Amino acid sequence: MKFDAVILGSGLGGLQCAYILAKSGMKVCVVEKNGIAGGCLQSFRRKGEVFDTGFHYVGALGKGQILEKLFSYFSLMDLPWRQLDTEGFDQIFFGGKSYLLRNGFENFAEGLSEHFPSSAKQIKAYSAFLKEVGSKITDPLLKPGNGIFSVNEFLGKNAWEYLESNIEDPLLRNILSGNSLKLELRKETLPLYTFAQINSSYIQSAWRLEGGGSLIADSLVSSIRKMGGEVYMSSEAVEIAEKDGKADYVLIKHGKEPERIYSDIFISNLSPQLTLSLLKESKCVRPVFRHRIQKLEQTYGFFTVNIRLKEGKIPYRNRNYYCYAEGLDSVWDISEMAEKGLAKGMLISETVPKGPDKRWATNIDILVPMAFSQVSKWEGTTPSSRPQDYKEFKARKAEEFIAMADGCIPGLKEAVQTYYTSTPLTYQHYTGAINGTAYGIRKDCNNLLKTLLAPKTPIPNLFFTGQNLNLHGVLGVSITSLLTCSDILGKEPLVSFLE
Repeated sequence: MKFDAVILGSGLGGLQCAYILAKSGMKVCVVEKNGIAGGCLQSFRRKGEVFDTGFHYVGALGKGQILEKLFSYFSLMDLPWRQLDTEGFDQIFFGGKSYLLRNGFENFAEGLSEHFPSSAKQIKAYSAFLKEVGSKITDPLLKPGNGIFSVNEFLGKNAWEYLESNIEDPLLRNILSGNSLKLELRKETLPLYTFAQINSSYIQSAWRLEGGGSLIADSLVSSIRKMGGEVYMSSEAVEIAEKDGKADYVLIKHGKEPERIYSDIFISNLSPQLTLSLLKESKCVRPVFRHRIQKLEQTYGFFTVNIRLKEGKIPYRNRNYYCYAEGLDSVWDISEMAEKGLAKGMLISETVPKGPDKRWATNIDILVPMAFSQVSKWEGTTPSSRPQDYKEFKARKAEEFIAMADGCIPGLKEAVQTYYTSTPLTYQHYTGAINGTAYGIRKDCNNLLKTLLAPKTPIPNLFFTGQNLNLHGVLGVSITSLLTCSDILGKEPLVSFLE
């Protein structure tokens, strides 16, 4: 079977690339090893209730904002988006107090200045800086230059050093960073561009999706098929074969006999490490490139507790909670503590209640950073064959994290009807993310050329896409999918809608 383009993996980046190429008139095929599309967008259903896995809220979806432009292009704005409270879309619990973060750059600065009046000038300057960085997010697509490297002015700067130099109050630095469990805070390596761009998008506006992240994947799959594309589920790619210096076909297992799918273009939404493992023999990929990719470090994963609440027990709050343990000096220590098996911070996200009555929360998700080393001894088992000590580990952690969350949402512990848990091992199994990483390859502002990846690979018709390349998250992946496809179709005809 022959296609114009074959996309490996149906995560957001893979589906968006398939959509873009199908819209351009190409005959595309998406190959997905699981029975459900979406990667980290996947939702799961238990006893009639829908729970999210890696998707909880997005930023910059307001009219005219960058994600709204992108999602309009991908026909995703008709989904049931619900805007979070503009006067407090995130609530930070730190040092025995809580702080609301507001939408709008001026509003954001004014709200925090009420808590930190002596730092008002610094807060205003910080907010203006985030606005400036946010305005540059389309530069890699609209301006001349080498893709994401065209913004390396901020990629090569250290986020922690910027905060330490521009924000004198240590408590204020914690609050400004407090909702950044959406990325991995590491003092030594985190690029300023990553920190600023992600926080900028949520200050613009913040949104939840009523019904779960799978709605995004389902919509994209439906659109791809309507444009004549194919999406093969339960079809695992086992090899990419080369011929005459190019990728020739991908061998997939989706029945009794393996099948070869030939194509002119191949795009991998799989991790770069897994992609290279499919190239059993390659004359194009040098050993030094393989070694470089295999050595790249991964960001941490999450332990997740998906809770079904008793009816009428917990009021629904149209915001997210970021809760930190008493005695924590800096939220920037969370990553290091996770590697030691210590849980000192969490994100709590409430699902939009079904039906017209939004007064009471029905489902709550707790996400706690967790290093893969905490579950690595069970690697090699499958979800249906996990041993008893793994189940006991999950139960202990769940009870510990529910008790910690109860400090931010009083009465939560008594309101739990039932709960379900997952670990980085779970994410690795269902999404293919190495070590269950939440945010892909760890970017290093001190070593951009090694940790920041371009879509092009040493094989001229094989491309990467997805969160491992530059920016993670829904917005970052959406930008990356356009960068990948612009290397195939050219920039000019593809990105004019962003101007």
